[in-house]
Amino acid sequence: MPTNWFDRNLKWIYTMPAVLFVLLMMVFPILYTFRISFYEWSMSSTTKPIWVGLDNYVSLLSDPRFWESVQNTFVFSAGALILETVLGIAIAMLLYRDFLGKNIVKTLFLLPMVATPVAMGLVWLLIYEPSIGVANMLLKWLGMDPQLWIASPSQVIPSLIIIDVWEWTPMIALIIMAGLATLPSEPYEAANVDGATGWQKFMHLTLPMLRPTIIVAVMLRLIDVLKTFDIIYATTQGGPNLKSETLNIYGYTLGFQYFKLGTASSLLVVFFALVMGFTLIMIWLRKRLEVSS
Repeated sequence: MPTNWFDRNLKWIYTMPAVLFVLLMMVFPILYTFRISFYEWSMSSTTKPIWVGLDNYVSLLSDPRFWESVQNTFVFSAGALILETVLGIAIAMLLYRDFLGKNIVKTLFLLPMVATPVAMGLVWLLIYEPSIGVANMLLKWLGMDPQLWIASPSQVIPSLIIIDVWEWTPMIALIIMAGLATLPSEPYEAANVDGATGWQKFMHLTLPMLRPTIIVAVMLRLIDVLKTFDIIYATTQGGPNLKSETLNIYGYTLGFQYFKLGTASSLLVVFFALVMGFTLIMIWLRKRLEVSS
């Protein structure tokens, strides 16, 4: 009898550990953060959390620093995502061709993606060093004036975008290459018979057939780039003058430097809603593209 019960419930028995792990490590922290967002709670004092309702959200939405961090997050994310997508598609098309040393080039190209982000941030901190950094040495060699890079309020976001593009473009290229491997050859054979150029085949065949793959790559990268913390904290910590302070950095500052857990939790709830909203939009767009195709 116990054996029959075990056989009938195998799907629940084997999946339950994974379900419990997800509930413990993901759902519980989200719900607990949502609960704390309605309290005023400071780790720097011994007083118990005080219920304040929506006050944390009201003060957060009236905080200019919060809106500046929203702007920094979107500018950084949009710039990095657009460049990574364009470069990822271009590099995937190049690496998909056969040439001498192709496997070595692919291996070297993927190295930035597997490196530790914090370590890469520290390396780029040295590269961007105004006095002895490699970036300014290269500019001087090209006859250009040296720049302040991450030390400049106007250049810090573009400088951080360069780091993110260098590190994560291989991810986009890898997904696009997987999509290229699944494309049928018949449309290209017909295009060759009709005398289509390489650019025409790319614009009218490759890109339309790759749209679902591109949407998946953009969606995965969008979720990740919005939550970027490591390279920003390792290089600028939100500076100079808060010009690179994203929502993640501001939430960390509120929670672990100012010890305002209630306000930090409300910010993280808003941030979670934004990320979830963008994810749902991308999923909806992918379904629309699949239906239209």
